[in-house]
Amino acid sequence: MTIHRLLAAGALALAVPAMFAATESPAAAQAADPLDQAVAALRGITTMKADFVQTDRSGRAVRGVLTLKRPGRIRFEYAKGENVLIVGDGRALTFVDYDVRQVQRWPIGNSPLGALFDPNRDVKRYGRLMPTSNPDVISVEVKDTRKPEYGTITLIFVKKPGAPGGLELDSWVQLDAQNARTTVRLANQRYGMAVPDSTFRYVDPRRTGGRPG
Repeated sequence: MTIHRLLAAGALALAVPAMFAATESPAAAQAADPLDQAVAALRGITTMKADFVQTDRSGRAVRGVLTLKRPGRIRFEYAKGENVLIVGDGRALTFVDYDVRQVQRWPIGNSPLGALFDPNRDVKRYGRLMPTSNPDVISVEVKDTRKPEYGTITLIFVKKPGAPGGLELDSWVQLDAQNARTTVRLANQRYGMAVPDSTFRYVDPRRTGGRPG
């Protein structure tokens, strides 16, 4: 698989868990139900930046920086040498390939997994807790059994004081309908910084002929 196909295939896996509408107080994370805690922690995020490593089933890894701002805006800035960009506006995810001057756009809301943008409703509807060997780790598997073509995504949270709701989104794994695995691991998560809306814009290479800068 080429790097561009890897990134395109992993785009939804990257965006689904990160682009949650945050409208509920993080205090709700004190609920006894770990699933409720995970939902409340996600909804407690206002802005976040984190380093990420995205790995496919063959072990091919790409790195970059994630920037998130509610409601539902996200940007995946890949490391130098990967001439692509992923930007989400809460309604759709746009994958920009500057090498071939191509732009692809996915309407996230059309997918049952895309419904994770409302975690209070849909994580509870489609999600279930998975056993872990560490009491400080919460694993939530999310899938719609009526729509197996949308695959499965498993979100991993780690208890951490100072993170929204006391839980930090550490990683996630997506399996598509062909059982192809994409793993995304986060590090150096930072919260609450000012993020201008211009962060979530992109230059269309079909009009400009390439990437700025």
